Amino acid sequence: MERGISTRPAGGTWVVRAGGAIIAETSNAIELIESGLSPVIYFPRDDVAMAFLDQTDQATRCAFKGNATYYAIHTKSKVLDNAAWSYETPLDNAADIAGHIAFYQSMVTVERV
Repeated sequence: MERGISTRPAGGTWVVRAGGAIIAETSNAIELIESGLSPVIYFPRDDVAMAFLDQTDQATRCAFKGNATYYAIHTKSKVLDNAAWSYETPLDNAADIAGHIAFYQSMVTVERV
């Protein structure tokens, strides 16, 4: 069975918290739904405090979304390596997530407020 990808506006206001700081806040989040996986919230880059993020050497390739780049998040007390990722030039079926960043919920708090 082929995996499908779809996107839709996430609705409401979404935030990312790490180390006690708000790293991102937006009312323009996109929810990416990929069959067989949990939905992922993508934040517009303009709504992410990029001063807390540094690109790492980590890179992966998804046959459905394209090449991903990863970011470390610098908090007051530690660095969260590869805690966020972005598809800078996603494949056509994931084009809506271009210019957006997602975060590993196992490393930060992502929630609708």
